[in-house]
Amino acid sequence: MEWSKLLCGDRIRPIAKREGSTDLRSEFEKDYHRIIGSASFRRLQDKTQVFPLDQSDFIRTRLTHSLEVSSFCKSLGQNIARKILTDIGDESFLPSYQQDICDILQCAGLLHDIGNPPFGHFGETVIREWFKENLSQLSYEKEDGTTVGLTEYLNEQMQGDFHNFEGNTQALRVVTKLHYLVDEHGMNLSKALLATIIKYPVSSLEVNKKSDDICCHKMGYYYADRELFKEIEDSCGLNGRRHPLTYILEAADDIAYRTADIEDAYKKGCISYDLLVRELENHVCVDQSDKAYRQLIETLKYRYGKGIERGVSDPGGYAVQNWIVAVQGKLISFATESFAEHYSGIMDGSFGSELLDGTEGKHIVDALGAIAIKYAFNSEQILKIEVSADQILTYLLDRLVPAAIYYDTSRKLRPIDSRMISFISDNYKTIYHVYSEGKSDAEKLYMRLLLVTDYVCGMTDSYAKRLYQELNGLV
Repeated sequence: MEWSKLLCGDRIRPIAKREGSTDLRSEFEKDYHRIIGSASFRRLQDKTQVFPLDQSDFIRTRLTHSLEVSSFCKSLGQNIARKILTDIGDESFLPSYQQDICDILQCAGLLHDIGNPPFGHFGETVIREWFKENLSQLSYEKEDGTTVGLTEYLNEQMQGDFHNFEGNTQALRVVTKLHYLVDEHGMNLSKALLATIIKYPVSSLEVNKKSDDICCHKMGYYYADRELFKEIEDSCGLNGRRHPLTYILEAADDIAYRTADIEDAYKKGCISYDLLVRELENHVCVDQSDKAYRQLIETLKYRYGKGIERGVSDPGGYAVQNWIVAVQGKLISFATESFAEHYSGIMDGSFGSELLDGTEGKHIVDALGAIAIKYAFNSEQILKIEVSADQILTYLLDRLVPAAIYYDTSRKLRPIDSRMISFISDNYKTIYHVYSEGKSDAEKLYMRLLLVTDYVCGMTDSYAKRLYQELNGLV
């Protein structure tokens, strides 16, 4: 792969430069302003990070999480670009590219969760499971009067898109189609940025969760977006490989959520300072490769002592918050060194791991993840809300999917179905009509099912809950 192509500033819909324009921004800086000003980005303020529908001003949402990831992306971009210029010495990497990759990564951090449905990763699970359980039970009456099962009518990839539903995949749809800014091209962002947010450059047919190559663990694009994916891939010279900046985006996301989950769990009272120290010590390895991990535990204890010295009201909270910053700095350093170490493999597409794999940072993030799962994700508060989320999303899919099957066909909709369809955004319906024009009947049906997942994924947590309550006469 070549940096001159990887940093492609072209857009799906070319924009002619205005004569006499005084706009000095690069294409990637323009991307940043398009994202920040979008309603799709603002909706992240009411989407779950860890604690759904939380009323606390402190607890992170998808919006604040995305801002943190964006910040880490930029820091990693600066460090890694400097490494390439000074240590690696890749002559094809021009000095001007340093600012470009920082701008691209900063934007990618803002976008990486923009396709997530309400109620976090559990919402993704509910959608996947609904289609696995129900798609084979649904039928469709064709124009000639014959009735077929949906799994007979839709091709394998179309079905796989719903069985493997992912917020990562949905993000590409949001920014390239669903966010109706000027036309059907969404935000019309640069191709380099679009390539960076595609974490998994495979279709639903190529997903292999057991593969040693992490790039195959989830799908990266829908059947409906296959031509778009190919255009992005060709323009950036990827040839089926992951964009190098995607590894940096993924590392920034890991650093942000692994550390933030611990801080939020402390603030919610799920863990205490003493419990955190005890759990961290339980994860200490017996070998000597654990030096950085042991040092971080001592740093946490040191911060607690400083909190007592300074007479703060909550020395545990003081220690945890300050310690989190130290952990983040350490993980950024590990990720930077790993990118440099695996530079050749990353650039030729043979590297198939996360940047923190094989580093001392891996043990750190694994320990933090295990503690968060044990004390936060499995807390009674979250489990109760997840049960509610299952009820809400299942109810909506139960009514929206049957309604969408015969939308835009000659068959008259049932009164209840026409009312359910009326709730879907006119912008989403417009996008459906633009992209379904000239398609086969089967593909149109597939795209109507996507219309439902587009609508559901666009919901905030509060909107999904409120709509459920209103449709059930609970308010």
